[in-house]
Amino acid sequence: MTNALTAMGAWLPGPRPPAFSGDALVEAAQHVRSSAHVLSEAAGTRTRVGVGLAGQLIRTDQVNGQKSWSLLASLPATFPEWLGDRSFNDVHGVRFPYVTGAMANGIATTELVIAMARAEMMGFFGAAGLSHHRVEEAIDELVAALGTSGLAWGSNLIHSPNEPNLEMSVVGLYLQRGVPRVSASAFMDLTLPIVRYAATGLRRGPQGDVLRSRHVFAKISRPEVAGAFMAPAPEEMLQALVKRGHLTAEEASLAREVPVAEDIIVEADSGGHTDNRPLTALFPVIVGLRDELVRKHGFTRPVRVGAAGGIGTPEAVAAAFSMGAAFVLTGSVNQGAVESGLSEEGRKMLAQADLADVTMAAAADMFELGVKLQVLKRGTMFGVRANRLYETYRAYDSMQTIPDAEKARLEKEVFRMSLEQVWTETRDFWARREPEELAQAEQDPKHQMALCFRWYLGLSSRWAIAGESARRIDYQIWCGPAMGAFNRWVKGTFLEAPENRKAVQIALNLLEGAAVVTRAQQLRSFGVPMPTAAFDFRPRPLTTSQVAP
Repeated sequence: MTNALTAMGAWLPGPRPPAFSGDALVEAAQHVRSSAHVLSEAAGTRTRVGVGLAGQLIRTDQVNGQKSWSLLASLPATFPEWLGDRSFNDVHGVRFPYVTGAMANGIATTELVIAMARAEMMGFFGAAGLSHHRVEEAIDELVAALGTSGLAWGSNLIHSPNEPNLEMSVVGLYLQRGVPRVSASAFMDLTLPIVRYAATGLRRGPQGDVLRSRHVFAKISRPEVAGAFMAPAPEEMLQALVKRGHLTAEEASLAREVPVAEDIIVEADSGGHTDNRPLTALFPVIVGLRDELVRKHGFTRPVRVGAAGGIGTPEAVAAAFSMGAAFVLTGSVNQGAVESGLSEEGRKMLAQADLADVTMAAAADMFELGVKLQVLKRGTMFGVRANRLYETYRAYDSMQTIPDAEKARLEKEVFRMSLEQVWTETRDFWARREPEELAQAEQDPKHQMALCFRWYLGLSSRWAIAGESARRIDYQIWCGPAMGAFNRWVKGTFLEAPENRKAVQIALNLLEGAAVVTRAQQLRSFGVPMPTAAFDFRPRPLTTSQVAP
């Protein structure tokens, strides 16, 4: 087939000779910031195809006896910052199309968010599961560090069906403090708080377009939920918010012209809440839905679709961008970073995880709905014990109807105290946080049982954060298969040691590696016989200046 290729000119080498095989082709693929030229030369009765970097392009009639090669194609430089949708970089003021996710209970720390922002990327603070006071402290810290810098950052807003007042109060805090972006997670439909946040501050620009000062990143895994976020807010919600004084009539009017979210995070097989969908199946469906809704509503600005879940290697990042992802979001791999709020012991456990060392377990925040999340299995009994609690909840109507033998096992192995003591601690907690829960528990013994079981589910993640050694076997550590893939990728490199896993280093290596993999695939698609080693980028210490264009 290579004999049929037609030359479009000639190539004269610079300091570096052309590469036609083996290690030379592998090295050529690493130089993503140089233009690459696909070359051919006669080799006996065959034609070889190879790669030349930089050099000089000329017409064949200008060779003048110099050693040259036939030019088949030319590829411009491939920069990591160009892998995604350019509008993502422009709208959010970032250099790289890379986001770190909002790992709950403060595991995505303010330190992590600040580090990502200063590296010209984006991070979301993990506000879910924290008290209002703790979230307020974190937002004040982020505003002080980044508020006037022009750098990109945001915080999480998790759907709280059991605590609707908490969801609204967090939105009120975000609006008051000027939080520029929220990562909306675990939503099953739109709620008044998320619509309020999205529509507040909408205004008409000088060219007649609608300008927004706040951005919603909607983390979704189902088309019906994605569709709600990629359409204008429902009229009844807008009217209700105007009536409450949460939106002006003008903001509500402008909200009818734009989607609730212009950035969608397609969450595939991830740690934490997940539907375990393969990214290659889910992502094209959401992109197709996006295109349909853009046409239907006549949106003139891009609605960007990013990819998350299962992304822990350069190949996975490159694959996401090749499907059209505007940006990528990583989660599990950042939980093992030194800036993570997870304890040192928890990070060491993550560093030992392999692909199959994860399991699905009952979730604390949506326990009574039977919702599960993906957690680390290796080194912890949390998954087994959480699921036992849910099965017990389903089987009995109250704690009083649990058989004595089963109750004794739970008290000894899971709670390490009597259920009466658990209820005392649970009651004290909800008396401070949401007294309405106690009123419901007094009327509904099954709900009382659920609250007690959620005591274990909630504290298990905090034990992992605090490094509670006596409870190591009960650590709840959210983790997807990307963690195992990442650990295999970094084995034998400087990133293998947990103490070297800085979030920015992880990001730069994933992006640089994705650019190398992308370049190798480009060259292969033009007929260059790229060795498999060209697709194997090994981590190395990098800085943002080293990866400059």
